Amino acid sequence: MSYVILFFSVINLLLGVLIFFRVGRDRKNLFFLLFAVATSLWMFNNFYLRVEPTTTLLRLSYGIGALVASIGLVWVNYFLKKNISNFVTYIAFPISLLLFWISSSSDLIIVSLKSIETFGYEAETGQLFQLYSLYIGAVVLALLIMLIKNLVAETDKLRKQQIFYVLIGTFIFSIVSIIVSFLVPVLLNTLSFTTFDNIGFSIFLGMIGYAIIRHQLFDIKVIATELLVFSLWIFLLIRIFLSDVLRDQIIDGGLLALVIFFGILLIRSVLKEVRLREEIAKLAEDLRVANAELKKLDQMKSEFVSLASHQLRTPLTVIKGYISMIQEGSFGKVADQLNDALRKIYISNETLINLVGDFLNLSRIESGKMKYMFEPTQAEEMIQSVYEEFMEVVKEKKLELRYEKPAGPLAKAMLDKDKFRQVIMNLVDNAIKYTPEGSVTLKLEEEKTETGKNILFSVSDSGVGMSTEDLAGIFKRFSRGEGGSKVNTNGLGLGLYLAKRIVTDHGGEIWATSDGPGKGSTFWVRVPARAEQVQKEKEVKEFVEKI
Repeated sequence: MSYVILFFSVINLLLGVLIFFRVGRDRKNLFFLLFAVATSLWMFNNFYLRVEPTTTLLRLSYGIGALVASIGLVWVNYFLKKNISNFVTYIAFPISLLLFWISSSSDLIIVSLKSIETFGYEAETGQLFQLYSLYIGAVVLALLIMLIKNLVAETDKLRKQQIFYVLIGTFIFSIVSIIVSFLVPVLLNTLSFTTFDNIGFSIFLGMIGYAIIRHQLFDIKVIATELLVFSLWIFLLIRIFLSDVLRDQIIDGGLLALVIFFGILLIRSVLKEVRLREEIAKLAEDLRVANAELKKLDQMKSEFVSLASHQLRTPLTVIKGYISMIQEGSFGKVADQLNDALRKIYISNETLINLVGDFLNLSRIESGKMKYMFEPTQAEEMIQSVYEEFMEVVKEKKLELRYEKPAGPLAKAMLDKDKFRQVIMNLVDNAIKYTPEGSVTLKLEEEKTETGKNILFSVSDSGVGMSTEDLAGIFKRFSRGEGGSKVNTNGLGLGLYLAKRIVTDHGGEIWATSDGPGKGSTFWVRVPARAEQVQKEKEVKEFVEKI
């Protein structure tokens, strides 16, 4: 049992020193170092008491014990309040000094040591022993009350955890101390179990140490490694000095040399690992902050684009309306030469309206505010209107625009007419822009599958075509094909990205095919024709609700 006490004495001293030099040399850690040194001295005295039993050493043990209790109270006070209360300064500490003097220089607390037992000793107690025990109990009670009050009042999560660990350590120590040093001596008149006080105090100190370094997780690993290595060194060193057999001294010396060598390697390895982890953690935190800032800027950008697009949309729509009225002769007859200029203005204005619409939809998608108004839609009517709208454009570019109509009426699909029409407009507009000469063909048909009917739309052109690499990334945001960027330098690469998002939200799919650069491209859009099914489900639901 003597070596157990010595071991804990060394561990406590090392813990105090390592925390002071590793975690930080502030006042809180300085008080903890003093607390650890006092506890270590108290335990070393208890160890020496078992080696050379004398009444003087036992009296000194009780005297130092009073000081340790008060220093612990000082540390907890500073840990909780960042200062030392008047109670500790003017009452608790003076009483502990008085008890130290009384215990070490008189027989009022301990009269004499009778014998050393396995877990304690037998001794005759003095007239003030119960008063001494009462003081220790009062200090422990004060510690518990302070910690519980601050634990309940604390709002910071990390700080609350630290107080909780100190409270657990205090609670374990107080239970052990009250039983073995107060209740058992008073009720059974024996000090045979007081050695357990050393273990209880070590747990208390260990929990305090953990609380100090709780927010520095990497330091825990370093300090734990150093504690283990240093403890082995000291343990083997003590064995060498205490052994009387030369053979044992040689074996322990060899072991000590090996442990020192591998211990240094282990500490260096752990320190290197911890430094790397700290650097990674710092980089991760910097990245998190930068990412948060980028998200904030991206949100501001989306809001600005949305606001600007809204402001632009109204005047562009007014311009479109007035140009149409002028072309129709609402303000009088228009000369042929002016009509040609108006047609060019109309086409450019229409392009700008589509671009503003793309920006609006992009900002809505990024902010999660994209809303759809699905309704049963006849796709033929939509494609026909798009076909007619682009007739002026293809005439300007001297292209041929064909529309292969379905043989009969198609099943209706659940579409948001405005947004889906914008998808078709984008696809046809792209086909015309990237076809310097030749033709553009629109095709609409109905597919029948095992799961139902689909509407399949395609737009084919004889334009610049696409490579395999272009096809792989054509639907990504701000992505443009290599050949297309040479023909049309004004594109932003948003139209196809938005088209894919809108088609996907309709439960459909969109893809592109091409035989290669210079061989044209075909874009396909497939959406389920579920209007009748949705309508039936709606009618059944309304019928059930009425019942």
